[in-house]
Amino acid sequence: MSLYKVSPLHACVLGGLHTASFDEPWTEHAFAELLRLPTTVGWCDEKGFILCSHVLDEMEIMTICTHPDFRRQGVAENLLMTMMDYAQLAKVSKIFLEVRSDNIPAQKLYEKMGFVENGIRKGYYTTRQGQMDAVCMVKEM
Repeated sequence: MSLYKVSPLHACVLGGLHTASFDEPWTEHAFAELLRLPTTVGWCDEKGFILCSHVLDEMEIMTICTHPDFRRQGVAENLLMTMMDYAQLAKVSKIFLEVRSDNIPAQKLYEKMGFVENGIRKGYYTTRQGQMDAVCMVKEM
């Protein structure tokens, strides 16, 4: 199935995927609020989604999610490629993201896609194990 652009109507789908994929998921209401913002862009299918904030010539990946049943099958890479195609057409100059410091597979994927580390946010994430640092990354387009 191909990716489709998300709208506020997809809040339930995104909430369900996020709940299946993360220890501290965002709520359907949170997704509904984000999707109402004119700066929010994203793409989804039944395997995962990516949600970004696009302001002027910069974007930030707010969350990217692959359902656990579909991990290590290129879903996240496809989502990132779709987002970067959009970014190129929209003349975005930089894309930012944060990733948990213990999520090495995601960090390796982001590096493969051209992101480089540009800082650490101490204690950024709340997890079942306590506070976790975020690795900040950026991609110059």
